[in-house]
Amino acid sequence: MTEAGQVPVAGVAMTAIGVAVIRARESQRPDRLYDDPFAQLFADAAKPFFGQRWDRLLPLVDMFFDGRTIGVRLVDDHVEDAVRQGNRQVVIVGAGLDTRAFRMDLPAETRFFELDLPVTFDFKEPVLERAGVTPRYERHVLPVDLREEWAEPLLAQGFRPEEPTHWVDEGVLGYLTRPDAQRVVEKITELSAPGSRFGVAKFAVDADTGPYPELRRLVSGDDAAPGELGGLGPDIGDWLIANGWDTEFRAWDDMVAGYDRPGVTGDPTNGTIFAVRR
Repeated sequence: MTEAGQVPVAGVAMTAIGVAVIRARESQRPDRLYDDPFAQLFADAAKPFFGQRWDRLLPLVDMFFDGRTIGVRLVDDHVEDAVRQGNRQVVIVGAGLDTRAFRMDLPAETRFFELDLPVTFDFKEPVLERAGVTPRYERHVLPVDLREEWAEPLLAQGFRPEEPTHWVDEGVLGYLTRPDAQRVVEKITELSAPGSRFGVAKFAVDADTGPYPELRRLVSGDDAAPGELGGLGPDIGDWLIANGWDTEFRAWDDMVAGYDRPGVTGDPTNGTIFAVRR
C-alpha cells in the first residue's frame, strides 16, 4: 500500500498514468477530440515518483497516442449514447484515472461506479481533493480486485441490477488471466438487466514485438517474461450470444474514419463486439 497521494511506479496502475498523459496532450490540441482538464493534474502528481521510469514511459505514450486517444473519444461517444438511450448506470471496470463523472455532459440522474485496485484510488482521490474538484454526477468509488469478490461491494454502494447498465472496459480484462477475465464477464451478465450494454475489443497484436515488450517490462518489471494468456479469448462473441446478449461487430477503421486522425489499422478484424442484454 502506498501512502495517500503517491503512485506505484510498476503494476497495471502505472498504465493509467500513461493514459492520463495521453488525455492531457489531447486536451491541449486546438483540434482536440475531447477536453479532460483533470488529466494534467494526475500527470503532474505522478511524475516525481517515477524517476527514470518517466523517461521510459513518454516514448510509449508517443507510440500509443494516436490509437489510444481515439479510443477515449470512442468510449465517450458510447457512454453518451448508452446513457441517453436509458442506461443511467455506468460501471467502469478497471477505472484507473477515468474522469468521465467530472467532465462529460450527461443527464443529471446518471450514476457512475468506478472499480479498481485500492492503490489506484489511494493516488487518484487525494489528487482530485487537493484540486477541489467534485463530480457532476453521483459517483461511487469501489477499491476492489476484480479477481476477487466485487459484486457484493457494488450492490452495497447502491447499484441496481434491475436497471439497465452500461459497462465500460478500456482494456483491464486483457491484464487478467483468461479464467479471471471470463469470471468478470459472467458476473457482469448476472448483474445486467435487459437493455444493458457491454463492449469487448478484438485486436490482433503481437505482444512480443513493437512497443509491447517494453510496456510489459514497465508494468511487470524489467525481468518480466510473457505471462499466461489473458483476456477473454477468441470465442467471447459466441459466449455472449449463448448467454443472453445480442451482439454486433463494428470494425475499428469504420468507427474512427470520421475523426480525421491517424489510427487506421488496415485490418477489418480489429474492432469491438457491442453487446446488448436480452
